[in-house]
Amino acid sequence: MAKSTTSASAAAAPPSYEDALGELERLVATMEAGQLPLDRLLESYQRGADLLNFCRARLEAVEQQVKVLEDGQLKPWSAP
Repeated sequence: MAKSTTSASAAAAPPSYEDALGELERLVATMEAGQLPLDRLLESYQRGADLLNFCRARLEAVEQQVKVLEDGQLKPWSAP
């Protein structure tokens, strides 16, 4: 039963870009250490892919918002 709890909490979206990046860095360090069993390695890889997608999406959203700058004013940006 603990495995499903771990999977459920691992699937949760991080509260911020910084939190996602920190978790991703910790996952990479753990994976690079080479001490994880194969199942945990696969779970970590999947979580890392999710975190990477989250970070990319946040960066793209911020980039789009910056592109909306006009006359020195930041206009509200809404996702398409």
